[in-house]
Amino acid sequence: MILAIDIGNTNIVAGVIQDGQVLFSERISTDLSRTSLEYAISFKNAIEFHGLSPEDVDGCIVASVVPPLISLMEEAIPKITNVKPMIVRPGIKTGLKILMDNPAQVGADLIVAAVAGIAQYPCPQILIDMGTATTITVIDKDKNYSGGMILPGLRVSLDSLTSRTSQLPRIGLDAPKHLIGKNTVDCMKSGVLYGTASSMDGMIERIQAELGEKVTTIATGGLAGSIVPLCRHKIILDNDLILKGLVLIYERNQDQPARSRQ
Repeated sequence: MILAIDIGNTNIVAGVIQDGQVLFSERISTDLSRTSLEYAISFKNAIEFHGLSPEDVDGCIVASVVPPLISLMEEAIPKITNVKPMIVRPGIKTGLKILMDNPAQVGADLIVAAVAGIAQYPCPQILIDMGTATTITVIDKDKNYSGGMILPGLRVSLDSLTSRTSQLPRIGLDAPKHLIGKNTVDCMKSGVLYGTASSMDGMIERIQAELGEKVTTIATGGLAGSIVPLCRHKIILDNDLILKGLVLIYERNQDQPARSRQ
């Protein structure tokens, strides 16, 4: 079993993968004030909650966009397993050709998602990750990391809207019954949800126009499930994309592919 951990600015997604199957994935809050022991307990509880044992973990891999938490993970994981975590950082083998001005600046989460996307879906493709920021990655027909875009995330936009206006309330992200809202809350929900969906549709159209061909579009991230159903373009929802990519990178950096214990 491989423990895969994706550290984002808002949430940490942790999951266990065995023989290519994601056995579970859970989210915990990203918190710089927590200690390595507190994180170790959270991972241990998540593993045991799903009827598994941390002692059966054969390997661990971590991708992080929060640098201070990397050292905490290196301390936390050995507290509950017999393995030292592999960290996705410049120099690790990914098999990915990155056509960026400075490949070392590409976020670990973007690299991991691209590795999984190329392995599972036809190219060219667009990968959309909806988290604290909304990132869009373009993979060309030759399976190269071609480039992308970074947009404010849905929650960031919504928090900015409510914090800078005195009369607009905080709202949930369930879709309104109608596009045209009849009250303040539904107007906000429509604007945020359908506005984001329209933005994704528009970016897909512009990317396809620049590439001159149709693309496969895949979405992941904590907020993707709220937006994908509202988009007019076909978008594949894959909530486990980054966990799958982490295991692929883990295996590419082993002499033999990781397998479960017999």
